[in-house]
Amino acid sequence: MPKPHLLLLAALLAAFGVSHYADRIDPYFLDVLTGIGINVILAVSLNLVNGYTGQFSLGHAGFMAVGAYLSAAVTVFAGPKLLGEDGGTSLQQGSLFFAALVVGGLSAAFAGLLVGVPSLRLKGDYLALVTLGFGEIIRVIFQNVEVLGGALGLNGIPAFTTIFWVLAFVAITIFVVLCLVHSTYGRGFLATHDDEIASEAVGLDTTRYKIVAFVVSAFFAGIAGGLYGHFKLTITPTGFDFTKSIEIVVMVILGGMGNTIGVVLAAVLLTLLPEVLRPIAEYRMILYSFLLIVLMILRPQGLFNFKFGKVKL
Repeated sequence: MPKPHLLLLAALLAAFGVSHYADRIDPYFLDVLTGIGINVILAVSLNLVNGYTGQFSLGHAGFMAVGAYLSAAVTVFAGPKLLGEDGGTSLQQGSLFFAALVVGGLSAAFAGLLVGVPSLRLKGDYLALVTLGFGEIIRVIFQNVEVLGGALGLNGIPAFTTIFWVLAFVAITIFVVLCLVHSTYGRGFLATHDDEIASEAVGLDTTRYKIVAFVVSAFFAGIAGGLYGHFKLTITPTGFDFTKSIEIVVMVILGGMGNTIGVVLAAVLLTLLPEVLRPIAEYRMILYSFLLIVLMILRPQGLFNFKFGKVKL
């Protein structure tokens, strides 16, 4: 089997190849593909916490909001000063966008650390309630920060998100999560998931493993938020509410908890399904919800919960 870093390099080259021919792709399909990529990043990163580590977070949209707003703040407020009146070269724009995404990701990771340290000593429903409360707090904060648009949202965000950036970060997210989980250190996540009491009995600091998973997951949620903001060009607090967190959780559950490939496929399916049902728009959400109920009854372990040989990806 090829080494992981070679697969990552191949994926980045493929992303570059797709972006090279992006102008030949129908804009609608390109928008849908971009949306799929952003949802894959969100679902795979949440799967690290909910699937591999066995926790239950309902605040992923909050981390996404932190990344979206702070990365957009960098490009909106600092961009004109750094790029000049002519908008700068493509290299300068790319460098600014990458820096903005890193700022958004690190900010979300710091928020994840602030939430994780006190809350990850809790378990089950209690942790879900704490993370849900955090997501709502973040939404209300951004709703009342006037410099970031307040309740009306932040407008005028430059259109820096391209299919290359999205596919590249999809590849990086999957690579990091899989390498982390299947590393010697990452086995602590799986041990925490399987039996937290037994793990602590043999000397594992399960709280530390949960915090690390939470911070890494929040970082990539922030990256996804930055890509989302520079794709939609306007962001509002209502776009990162409880419903958004539930959408991401559904992708993880439907794909199979602790199954990266399955979660990717579920993210693709649940992004395409509303588009397929668009011709019957008045019944779309009813059918969408009904199909989810049927799938969860027939496949409670996840629609795509399968193994390759002896390895569960």
